[in-house]
Amino acid sequence: MKLQAKLRENYPFIFPIQTRWSDNDIYGHVNNVNYYSFFDTAANALLIQKTHFDIHHSPIIGLVVSSSCQFLQELSYPEIIEVGVAIKRIGNSSLEYDLAIFKVNQDTAAAQGQFIHVFVDREQRKSTPIPTHMRQALQAYMQVEPEPKFV
Repeated sequence: MKLQAKLRENYPFIFPIQTRWSDNDIYGHVNNVNYYSFFDTAANALLIQKTHFDIHHSPIIGLVVSSSCQFLQELSYPEIIEVGVAIKRIGNSSLEYDLAIFKVNQDTAAAQGQFIHVFVDREQRKSTPIPTHMRQALQAYMQVEPEPKFV
């Protein structure tokens, strides 16, 4: 089975990231663990930039409870990549992101995956509802394409 690469046009938020020298592994490409860091950085950038989420002082925080990545093309240093972010689902206390990493000037994903944040009270670490203002701001970033099918 081959997974169809997702398209840039289906991501309403695009966040550029410069790969670093230390991202490359001994095989000369970006190590797989860094893809998860790129996803985390882009998802949090969306929250900070578009919902004004204060990562340092907010009474709630988002904890990652699930993530996955499918690797379709190698990335390497030096390279500027762009991470596409769409919200797949907004739950009571959780956000499910659909993410894809694109090479500059490339419309098909080099990697794609998902990421789930559960929001909890910063002190008690108990699940807490996503605030209304965040929920409303995130509506603009809902996924515009259904999940691709395996062929």
